[in-house]
Amino acid sequence: MAKAVNDENFESEVLNCKVPVLVDFWADWCGPCKILSPIIDELSTLTDDKAKVVKLNVDESPQTSAKYEITAIPTTILFENGKETVVKTGVFPKSEYLNMLGL
Repeated sequence: MAKAVNDENFESEVLNCKVPVLVDFWADWCGPCKILSPIIDELSTLTDDKAKVVKLNVDESPQTSAKYEITAIPTTILFENGKETVVKTGVFPKSEYLNMLGL
């Protein structure tokens, strides 16, 4: 299962991470987010030490969501060395996310 991050630990868990981090911005009430959730959870088990996959609930972490201008969910952002490198909004096949992570 993908680790949950929030406004308080986003910097340490995502921005300061030494490996690429895929962040799933989601909410409980979002239908497409529920479709994406098992894919994200599976990805988190496939990355080993090469990358990290986490989830951020936009309702519970409004500061981080606003900072990255999340206006539609699900949105996934790949962070490398603390910088956004790829942004995707919507649900895509698992292969798309694996490509984002270079796996």
